[in-house]
Amino acid sequence: MTVQLTVASAIGSLIWGTVLAAMRVSPVPVMRAFGTLYINIVRNIPLTIVIVACAQVLAFRLEITLGAGPDIDDRNFRLAVLGLVAYTSTFVCEALRSGINTVPVGQAEAARALGLNFTQVLRLVVLPQAYRSVVAPLANVLIALTKNTTVAMAIGVAEAAFLMNEMIENEARPLEIGVLFAAGFILLTLPSGLLLGRLARKLAVKR
Repeated sequence: MTVQLTVASAIGSLIWGTVLAAMRVSPVPVMRAFGTLYINIVRNIPLTIVIVACAQVLAFRLEITLGAGPDIDDRNFRLAVLGLVAYTSTFVCEALRSGINTVPVGQAEAARALGLNFTQVLRLVVLPQAYRSVVAPLANVLIALTKNTTVAMAIGVAEAAFLMNEMIENEARPLEIGVLFAAGFILLTLPSGLLLGRLARKLAVKR
C-alpha cells in the first residue's frame, strides 16, 4: 500500500506542483496571488491536519467520496492521496520555481520575440531546463513523501504504520518489528535517492 500511495501521490504532486509553479511566475496578478497564498498557507499546516481535514470535511461534512463508491478503504485511500498531493505539491512548486529562476532571462525574451505566448515559452523553453536543474531537490521531496505516507494512518489507510501497529499488538515484539519496518523504508528510499542523484548529475545543465 505504501508503494501505491507514494506513486499516486508523487504523480499528482508533480502535476499540481507544476501548475502552481506556473501560477507563481504568471503575468496574471490573480494567478500569482492565488499561487502565493496557497503555498504559504498549505506548506505551513502540519500534514496530519491536512489529511484529517480531507477526511472530516470532504467525506463526512460535504460527503465527497472522489468517486470511490461504498468501499471505505478505497475512499480513504483516495482522500489520503488528495491530502498528500495538496501538501507535497507546495514543495514541488518551490523546487521547480527555483529551477525556473536558473533559466537565463534572455532565452525567454528570445522566445517571446519569436511570437510565442507565455504558455508556449513556459512549456517549450523554460520548464524543460527547469526540470533538469531540480532533479536532486525533487528527489528529496519524493523521499520525504515516501516517509510521509505513514501519516495516512490518521484516516485508517492500511499502509506501513498501520500494519506495524497491528503487528506489534499481535506479536508483542516492538523492537524487532520497528527495525524491520525501518529497513523496509530504507529499501524504498535509498535506491530512489541514488538513482535520482545519478540522474541529476547526468542531466545537469552546463552553464
